[in-house]
Amino acid sequence: MPRTISVLLLAVALAACGAREQPKRYPMQGEVKALDANAKTATIAAGQIADWMGPMTMEYKVKPDSEFEKLHVGDRIEATVVVNDLAYYVTDVKVVGKN
Repeated sequence: MPRTISVLLLAVALAACGAREQPKRYPMQGEVKALDANAKTATIAAGQIADWMGPMTMEYKVKPDSEFEKLHVGDRIEATVVVNDLAYYVTDVKVVGKN
């Protein structure tokens, strides 16, 4: 019986190791500095993004295309950054002002 329990615990532990971690979602606020329509990316000067990143200007992929179409250079936005390991993108874009 103890051997059966040990085998079951080992199986559960191995299954947990193979499980993919869910992407993390962070609110962001920033200003659109540049757009690349071919790559569907926006260069955004963002403030602190929770515990993921300090204030910084960088390029973000914008998904889906309908969210990218909302953007113009100079827009102040609120959005969500979705982070999955080293991959990240912006979605749920709301234009809150223009500069």
